[in-house]
Amino acid sequence: MSNIETNNNMNKTDDNNHKPIHQIRDVERGKGASSSTIPWLTILVMVFALAALAAAVAVTWVFWTWQAGVVVLAILLVLYVLAYFWHFLWIAVQTAPRDLKALYCYIKILRLSKTYTKKNWSMPDIFHEAVKKHPKKICFLFEEEKWTFQQVEEYSLRVSAVLKAYGVKRGDTVAVMASNYPEMPAIWLGVTRIGGIAPLINTNQTGNTLLHSINIAHCDYVIYGNEFESAFQDIKKDLSGSIKLLKFTRRPLNVSNDSVKVVESSNDLTHLLETTPPAPWSLSEGEGFLGRLVYIYTSGTTGLPKAAVISPSRMVFMASGVQFLGGLRPSDVIYCPMPLYHSAGGVITMGNAFIFGCTVVLKLKFSASAYFPDCIKYNATAAHYIGEMCRYVLATPKSPTDRQHKVRVVYGNGMRPTIWNEFVKRFGIKRVSEFYGATEGNANIVNIDSKPGAIGFISRIIPAVYPIAIIKVDEDTGEPIRDKRGLCQIAGVNEPGVFIGKIKPNNPSRAFLGYVDKEASDKKIVRDVLSHGDSAFISGDVLVADELGYLYFRDRTGDTFRWRGENVSTTEVEAAISRVADQRDAVVYGVEIPDIEGRAGMCGIVDTDGSLDLDKLAKDIAKDLPKYARPVFIRIMKTMDMTATFKLRKVDLQKEGYDPNKVTDKLFYFDPKLNKYVSLGPEEFDQIVSGKIRL
Repeated sequence: MSNIETNNNMNKTDDNNHKPIHQIRDVERGKGASSSTIPWLTILVMVFALAALAAAVAVTWVFWTWQAGVVVLAILLVLYVLAYFWHFLWIAVQTAPRDLKALYCYIKILRLSKTYTKKNWSMPDIFHEAVKKHPKKICFLFEEEKWTFQQVEEYSLRVSAVLKAYGVKRGDTVAVMASNYPEMPAIWLGVTRIGGIAPLINTNQTGNTLLHSINIAHCDYVIYGNEFESAFQDIKKDLSGSIKLLKFTRRPLNVSNDSVKVVESSNDLTHLLETTPPAPWSLSEGEGFLGRLVYIYTSGTTGLPKAAVISPSRMVFMASGVQFLGGLRPSDVIYCPMPLYHSAGGVITMGNAFIFGCTVVLKLKFSASAYFPDCIKYNATAAHYIGEMCRYVLATPKSPTDRQHKVRVVYGNGMRPTIWNEFVKRFGIKRVSEFYGATEGNANIVNIDSKPGAIGFISRIIPAVYPIAIIKVDEDTGEPIRDKRGLCQIAGVNEPGVFIGKIKPNNPSRAFLGYVDKEASDKKIVRDVLSHGDSAFISGDVLVADELGYLYFRDRTGDTFRWRGENVSTTEVEAAISRVADQRDAVVYGVEIPDIEGRAGMCGIVDTDGSLDLDKLAKDIAKDLPKYARPVFIRIMKTMDMTATFKLRKVDLQKEGYDPNKVTDKLFYFDPKLNKYVSLGPEEFDQIVSGKIRL
């Protein structure tokens, strides 16, 4: 259980300025929000203050000397500035070290990007520089294998040679679907070296979803690990005849070819990769630093995945942001149980290996119980997390080895504020570098000083340096709220708004590449933002900024519903329920009740052993949540469906609702008369629908 007091504030850590949802609703109604009217009272105070100041100077000048008048004037001016601008000065003192450090790191990132822009290098060229610096250094640790930087490059050169023999040419799209072993990134390096673009396909995909991912990227070739043979056999008949499938069978490094039997076929790369000499090194034939490198598919929490374009410049920007701002070092050994087909593991952590020479520990899959034992085994000094991973690790039994690791910093996105302090305290972590950024976006932010719960910050002193903002949006449509000039309105302190990143096509760090699908990309752009003619990437993620500019994730557009005339944040309710339910998985969504306005809250919660006490749960959440945010319905589940990046899937759950004719899990509803959750069967369902049972 977390040792953080919630006090009706589900995202509150040690920051009193981060308001809970029942306070934020007042802001949404206009209370406490920054007024757009003329501040007459402030102007009146200024006029009186200036008049008094002038009178004091005049009196001094007349009765003493003009020099004394000047001295008095100077003193009064200083006092006036301190009195009137004390709040801004206090913020400046509090945030200046953070902002200056971030500015210094940002300049380093821009200089690095400028260097690569001039050379027009693609990622294989950048990686070659790392190989030249330390060819014998370990690049990847995988199980008992050690891959040096030189071995990774040689393998990628073999891939280039084999693919050229197959007829792959510049501009071809060669998808890669392989598990988390070292060959996977080495293969896409080989693809991009000869000018190909490499979509990295989610290894959980099958059937129509897999077919969709191949087609939306306009693939010419697909390289897949033999562990996915059955998935490709299932869709083979539906694939275009022009798409060539190339199978790859993994064999342990430096093991005799006879130890693993491979049935050779015309589409099997394994034997060729082992017998073909590496292609001679040369500069990449790709599209250069600003061109296409790989496609990363969005996780698909709703609908089918989209292919986001990642360029070498985007990879450098994302990886160097974590390197410089997140506190990594080139000497770090990074533990990465993340899938390499997503931007977290495949772009940020791989980028820190390819660009800065870090050593990366690869794992086939995440294991909560093995997380820190693995860090001990491989002498990791940094570790990557995402989504709910930290909560799962925290839920493991305490062990004497909890602090025997050498991990200095953990970085990632999605650590819940309710477990932050407890995680740091138990495992002795010196630094948590929580970051935020959409795969398809152009803006990333990093929590550079381990502020609990924060995902980054906006400078309150020099906000224009890094062109990001939080804008007001209509809570029903999600559309930006505009002023009389037709421009977007900036959200005030503690006021929820959607995160945006200004687009500057000529600036590699601000360019927006979006998706392969241009129509989908256009939907992520908002125009006439802060001035007429400008544009920005709109994330769809709702954030709030506190008084010092720290940003906190609140929700995703569409993950908020209205009940009893109030806005309910599913993310915050999930965090609160998980906290009081011993860190169980919980997913919250809104469901409709006939003839009742809005959506009632429903919570699916995992209870594998039947130990969940619903009476206790009802009492505990009553302490932490306002009445309108408490779930009306409860669904007890054995397992919960998640994306590969540990995001909860809720679309199907929402469709099934609370109908016992559709749901096989146990269902409950909150009886306001009994003040507890009671069983929901077909009879109760009919009475709820007919209005006989009032909720």
